[in-house]
Amino acid sequence: MALWTLYRFETRLAMTSGGGMLTGVIFFLSLVTMIPFAIGPDLPLLAKIGPAILWIGALLSTLLGLDRLFKIDQEDGTLDALRLSHQSLEMIVFVKCIAHWTVSVLPLVVAAPLFGLLLNMEVAGMASIAGTLLVGTPALTFLGAIGAGLTVGLRRGGLLLPILILPLTIPVVIFGVAASVAGSQIGIDAAVNFKTPFLFLCAMTLFSAVLSPIASAWAIRLNDS
Repeated sequence: MALWTLYRFETRLAMTSGGGMLTGVIFFLSLVTMIPFAIGPDLPLLAKIGPAILWIGALLSTLLGLDRLFKIDQEDGTLDALRLSHQSLEMIVFVKCIAHWTVSVLPLVVAAPLFGLLLNMEVAGMASIAGTLLVGTPALTFLGAIGAGLTVGLRRGGLLLPILILPLTIPVVIFGVAASVAGSQIGIDAAVNFKTPFLFLCAMTLFSAVLSPIASAWAIRLNDS
């Protein structure tokens, strides 16, 4: 199966069978809506911590459905059929991650600036959060794929996956929030403060895109032995 065909198959299947797109956005909206009720009517505080709230919300929403990334294909035999094709398992994992990000995470990136209105964020802050989430959330998906590969053979692996993955995502969240906060400010120093964490965020996404398919494929093969 060609990789482009696999990508179209995975995205169409995800959009028609699981409701992952709406589930993630609704969970994201619920989280962002509840936090202002917990903090109270302190608008400056909400604007200050808004980037952190949106990044944590995106992280938790990204984890939804990751446990099914390989499990359903393994249960119905699709994963074995894919492995018999001429494509390497690493490339199959890479394409499945991109398809999962397109269907389940990209809607969160689009919705995040709108949710920033609920947190009293300025326009610059909303643009900054959209840019950093667009660059950083693929890293969350690729890192999550490692956990999905490790737990693919476990009956209740969905409960274990966040425990395995959350520590790995801490650097991504730190640099994502730092770049978002700097991008919401104005001035030459703000541009300099934005550039460094943003470049680190780009680097982590590139590294995870290269290393995660290898680690995930190794984990899937480990479950076979």
